[in-house]
Amino acid sequence: MKIVYWDTAEVWDDPNIYWGDPSYKLEPGDPGYVPPATPSPEPKPKTKRMKRNTYYPSRLGDQIGWLTNFANKLPGHTTVLGLTTAQRDTAVADCKWLIYVLQSWLSAVRTWSLSCSDAATEAQDGPGTGLMALPVFTAPALPGGTVAVNTGALNRIFALVQLIKDGGAATETISTDLGIIGTELVGPDLNTLQPVIDAVITANHVAVKWGWGGNRAFLDQIEIQVDRGTGAGFVVLTYDTTPNYNDTQPFPATPAIWTYRAIYRVDDHQVGVWSNPVSVTVPG
Repeated sequence: MKIVYWDTAEVWDDPNIYWGDPSYKLEPGDPGYVPPATPSPEPKPKTKRMKRNTYYPSRLGDQIGWLTNFANKLPGHTTVLGLTTAQRDTAVADCKWLIYVLQSWLSAVRTWSLSCSDAATEAQDGPGTGLMALPVFTAPALPGGTVAVNTGALNRIFALVQLIKDGGAATETISTDLGIIGTELVGPDLNTLQPVIDAVITANHVAVKWGWGGNRAFLDQIEIQVDRGTGAGFVVLTYDTTPNYNDTQPFPATPAIWTYRAIYRVDDHQVGVWSNPVSVTVPG
């Protein structure tokens, strides 16, 4: 044991400290020493993924239409939005370049690629009566007013759209005209939403399988709890934001049944109902 004083860096309610005259603290090996409690491991949430711009289409054909509309409509709103002439011209040039790449150049490349496949077949199995000439790709001519721009054109367009949104001058009418408002989605009933999970043993851990059930846009994370059959009941295992989770808790010395359940969360609150529990027998 050691002598301690009230004005030193000691915890007043430390069970190993006996305050008196003198005051002393029990140390490991002393009779009556109380070992510190083993802290429960903190759940380790995964990094949340950044959401894509919901206003920008996923289909190539729709992307070309979006870029065409944005390039045509932006000049008419430049003054109201407080944009500079340079910002306007850069965005329009980026749009026109991407339209050319996605619509004309990419289509020509794909056609040329087919001709290359045909040429490879002819090189191997042709009649052998003449010298072969390999196809040469010729890029389609740039339309009038279209020029090559620096890489990252779409990133610059997205950055300008965010600037427009943050500026506060874009009314709903202007935003709709520019196509920078995503389609309004109808969310699920958060009172009845129930995750579907599964648990399987993989190598030396339990893999907890789960997904968003098509409702990713309306949910923040999932809370997974586990009951390891020790009498403690269900305890929090993790708050996860990426489907599927590996429970890396070491297996016990003897076989045991581990049971898992999960519930979705929004704004740090549970929503819906608990999943059906799933159990696995882990080896000892």
